[in-house]
Order: sequence, then C-alpha cells, then structure tokens
Amino acid sequence: MGTAPPLSFFVRGPDGLSLVLGPPFDAVAETKLDKVACSAAKFSPDGSKLAVTTADAVVVYDAETCKEVLRLPLSGAAATFFSPRGSFLQTFQKPTGQEKNLTLWDLKSGSIAFQLFQKTMSKSNWPAIQFSDDETLACRLVTNEVHFYDGRDFQKGIIDKLRLPGIAGVQLSHAPGSHVAAYVPEMKGQPASARIYKVTEVSQGEPVARRSFFKSSTAQLIWNKGSTGLLVLATSDVDKSNQSYYGETRLHFLTSNGKHEGAVPLNKEGPIHDVQWSPSGTEFIVVYGFMPAKAALFSAECRLIFDFGSGPYNTIRWNPHGRFICLAGFGNLPGDMAFWDRQTLKSLGSTKASMSVTSEWSADGRYFMTATTAPRLQVDNGIKFFKSNGSLYHEKRFEKLYQAEWRPAPAELYPDRPPSPSSSKAAEKKQDSKPAAKPAVYRPPNASNSAAVRAQLFGEEEKPSGGLSKSALKNQKRRANKQKAGASEPTKEA
Repeated sequence: MGTAPPLSFFVRGPDGLSLVLGPPFDAVAETKLDKVACSAAKFSPDGSKLAVTTADAVVVYDAETCKEVLRLPLSGAAATFFSPRGSFLQTFQKPTGQEKNLTLWDLKSGSIAFQLFQKTMSKSNWPAIQFSDDETLACRLVTNEVHFYDGRDFQKGIIDKLRLPGIAGVQLSHAPGSHVAAYVPEMKGQPASARIYKVTEVSQGEPVARRSFFKSSTAQLIWNKGSTGLLVLATSDVDKSNQSYYGETRLHFLTSNGKHEGAVPLNKEGPIHDVQWSPSGTEFIVVYGFMPAKAALFSAECRLIFDFGSGPYNTIRWNPHGRFICLAGFGNLPGDMAFWDRQTLKSLGSTKASMSVTSEWSADGRYFMTATTAPRLQVDNGIKFFKSNGSLYHEKRFEKLYQAEWRPAPAELYPDRPPSPSSSKAAEKKQDSKPAAKPAVYRPPNASNSAAVRAQLFGEEEKPSGGLSKSALKNQKRRANKQKAGASEPTKEA
C-alpha cells in the first residue's frame, strides 16, 4: 500500500480554477493552485493528473506538485477524457471540413498516438474511444461495427471487428476487458436487444448472452467490476400509458456466462431513477417507482437483499470502499439525503442539501460533497461537506461557481474504517427515540368566543375540551326548567 495523499478538490468559477487542500480544514484552507483561467477541468481517474482547458491549449498538471507537465496546442477543445491509468488524453474539437478532430494524445511523449475524424459528439457517445482498466484494449463504435485496437500500440490499426447491423451503443467491460456489450434499438417491429460478446471471439459474431425486449429506443449498458454482470437501463421516448412525460424505463440483467438473463424484479410502477453497482461489483442498488420512490439492494444474481423503503430519492452514491451509501433526491426534488452503513444495513442519519447539482464521496470515503453550480442555478452557489452520518462539516458559498470536483485516488490507499462511535450512537438514539407527537389542530384565537356567540343566538350546545361555557350552561338550565314546568301542568279537558 502506497502513501495516501491528503484530500483535495478543485473549484472553478469566473476567476478561474483553484485546487484546495482538505478536509479537514485549518482556520484558512490551503490553496495549492490558485485562479487558473480555464473553461473546463478534469482529473485523471487515478488522480495523478489534472487537465485544464483554455482558449488555445489543454494544459496537463501534476496533481500532487501542481507543476505544468505538458501543454497541448489545441484551440477550441470541446471535451477531454483521460484513459483509466492516465496514459492517454482524448480530446474532441468541433469539426471544420473533414479535418481530423478526435485526437488521442500520449501523455508521456506529448505526441499524437491516434487521430481520426468524428462528426458529432454527445454525452451518450463520449468518450468515443473506450479503454479497459488495464489499457491493453480499446474500442470505438462506428456505423454497424465496433472496431478494436491494441491499447499499447495504436499504430497496429484495427486488430478486430464486430459487425452488427443497427448497433447504437457499445460498452467495453472494464476490469477485466474480457467482454463487450452491444445494444440494438427497436426497429420496424423487431424488438430491441442487448448482447454480450467475448472480446477474443467478436469476429465470429456469436454472443454468449442475449436479451430481447420491446419499448426501447435508447439504453445505458452498465458493467460491474469483474465483468460478470451487465445491467441494461432501457428507455423509450414515449410512455403510451401517459403516466410519465419522460417516457418509459425498464431495467434488464444479463451475466457474461450466459446463465442468467431477465428483467430486474421491481415491485412498484414508475421510472428507474438511478441504478449503481457497488465498487466490489457483487451487488447493486436501484431507485425506482413514482414518488416517493423505492430503493432496493440486489445481489449480482439479481436477488433482493434489502429494501431501504421509500422516499424522495433519485440518486445513489456508494463511497469508494462500498461501506457507506447515500440515497438522495436532487434536481427537481428538495434535496433529502439518507446515509446508510452497508455492513449493518442501518441508517446513519439524514439531512438536506437543497438545490444541489453535483454530489460525490471523497477518496477516503469519509466526506460527502454537494455543489450548487451555474448555469443550472444562478443563485446560492456553493459547496457543502457532510460526514458519513449526514452532519454538516463545512460550507462555503460563492458568488458564482461552475464546477467542483474531488481529486480521485485508489481506494486501497485509505483504510476502510467503520462509522465513528459518536455517529453510530447518534443514529441509534434517533432510531430508538419515541415518535414525535402529532401537532395540534390549528384553531383561530377567537374560536372559543364564536362558539359562545352561537350558543347564545341559536341555543347550540358548546362542548370545548374544558367543559360547557357559562352561556351554554344557562341555556341548558332554562330549557330543562321549561320542560319540567310543561310536564307538571295538568291536561285540559275538551
């Protein structure tokens, strides 16, 4: 185990980017990199590098020393993406004519390792070149085909192909890069399908697992760590039942050995808000259904392990060790957050972070940061740090904030510590406490007077909690005397 770096994060606003140390924070937070003018920034997955996009270049910094290690002369870079080990940086520029605008840079030499023309770029197809976690294999989706490359030597060109007419999505398994998943949408009455291929046998075109389904025009393909399971979040643009403006979603499950395939058993109607594998890849959580949504934990074999109950949630965040879980409701929801201990499956606490745009755990898994950023929200911009029991640790406001992001680091560099005793005791005390009494029904201040007036005018009996009023008692006595007098009066003969 190497030395664990101190926690740090960057914030980016109109004045530029600053790299800040912490938490924990001293009286004044230490800034390692201050107000670097840029339009975007991104850490490498291992946290060793930081890429900063400026108007005429992409500058790569050493994230530990904050020294510039490489400057790539690149104007108008619209997107950047690091390979898993930080060996390559992928950049995309808006196309001008037929010039090659998708570039893979070798960060050791600063030279171009691979370059080609890419017409468009969107969130669904970025990064255009996918890598396995060990960077030994790479692939790229083109029309009706998937091209495979040697991640250590792109000069070899295309080393293999998967031909699949109508293919619209592909996802290479990460650790290890042994399989590739492909998605074909519903077309001309034919169902959509998700298929898994062995990387060593893609040219044969025979999948090792396949699932077909209707009501799907797009899909997310989500691999687990270990490359044994694949979740397919299928979406249709239109909900024919008119229950959702955003269309219908369905969650399917396949295993790379071909033994299991089917729909994930969900017992509430409504959309799939979020689904996330645990860092170990042995289980996953789904938040689903109409609000209040349900949250459930499933095994890698798709068996229900635990039901977290219902709440206003649409976001799942595992901490890097897979010990702590945050279920949250951001976006158009009020920002509720519930923190859980995976090992005990007990609640650690709950709180709110309203108007949060982004959220993530720190590399050591002890702090949870939420950020309210522009242009999504133009007011109340800032960041908040919460502990694993939901207690607010630190908050900082900004006049304008565009981006806030933790510096990543391998989880094994930090110990996987259980919740602190104070956090556990606070959670147990909260769970064991008696339910609060229901608030009393509101009564206007003059309600008792109005009841007395009614009693005087209409002879109504007033029955407040403390007994009858004087007026009501007086009327009641008068009526009783009148009835008594009537009963004692002799009957007149005709």
